[in-house]
Amino acid sequence: MANKLNTTTMVWGSPGRYLQGPGELARLPHYTAHFGPKVFAVIDQFFHETLDAQFAGVYHAGTFQSLAFDAEVTETEIARISEIARGMAPSVVVGIGGGKTLDTAKAVADDLTVPVIIAPTVASTDAPTAALSAIYQADGVRVGTRRYKKNPELVLVDSQVIAKAPVRFLVSGMGDALATIFEAGACALTDVPVILGREFGKFRRTRTAMAIAQACYDTLLENGRKAKLAAERGLVTAALEAVIEANTLMSGLGFENTGVSAAHSICEGVAAIPEVGRKSLHGEQVAFGLICQLVAENASDERLDEVLSFMRDVGLPMTLEALGVEPTEEHVRIIAEGSLTAYWKAQPQPVTMESVIDIVRAADALGRGY
Repeated sequence: MANKLNTTTMVWGSPGRYLQGPGELARLPHYTAHFGPKVFAVIDQFFHETLDAQFAGVYHAGTFQSLAFDAEVTETEIARISEIARGMAPSVVVGIGGGKTLDTAKAVADDLTVPVIIAPTVASTDAPTAALSAIYQADGVRVGTRRYKKNPELVLVDSQVIAKAPVRFLVSGMGDALATIFEAGACALTDVPVILGREFGKFRRTRTAMAIAQACYDTLLENGRKAKLAAERGLVTAALEAVIEANTLMSGLGFENTGVSAAHSICEGVAAIPEVGRKSLHGEQVAFGLICQLVAENASDERLDEVLSFMRDVGLPMTLEALGVEPTEEHVRIIAEGSLTAYWKAQPQPVTMESVIDIVRAADALGRGY
């Protein structure tokens, strides 16, 4: 395949610091002190009442302000919250919660040009480390991506909080992370530019990024089943810590510094079916997308068995029905059409609408076979 880049320059990006361990969220005041005295926090509504009271009793009067978040990540909502935060003139913005809360905190910090600390309460995606936010309409339809010139200054992961979260989120994160090495490999073959560094130009991926993507996959296969057992009981174990790191840090560094391809393309297509957003999570959609990618690449029986048996064991959805998608001709066509405008260009295999429809059907049949 023709080289898509005319440079040998490589690029790398990552958070300023990554901290992971049990009880670390309670140490937030210790970490924010390194950025200045005033803290504005965007907190998931589920945690807001408890955490607002906890931190208000630790910070000096007038130095901590928080806002409960329970909305879509829209430009209107970002502007509203930014205006509230601007009145405080914070030294640092903190996001605590799930993906939408964290994406909003990143955008607010960008609007105010102050540092951001990201504290995820679930390990369901690799978004916490990323220099981007997914932007939506008020009705939940995704409209684009807001990119930043730098990654978060600090990603603070409390493994005790993650262990207490619904296990489905952890498993979904495994689905997102599982695809990292396969998409990285496709992007390396086609030599498409990495996601990071677009403000400066188009660059190649580093060997470091590819090694991390491989480590992500190896870590999941070794620890995923054991981590799920621990999370089902709310226990922090070495296996759970390993999977939290894979889901959050390894997968985050991997996708931004290598790229995404077919698995995330299918995810975009699945998400284009309106009712699916309420039935399945991002990582679950990517997991099914990975099966589609393996079909497109005509992966070996050994590789298919390795991936699909892992997905079966941890409980990742392997069919359209498991995603809450009725496998009708209309739905399959929507998936194919939505995927074609995403990242298929990063795959070595050329595709058409009809070939993607066949790929989705074949992947669904494979999943049912397991």
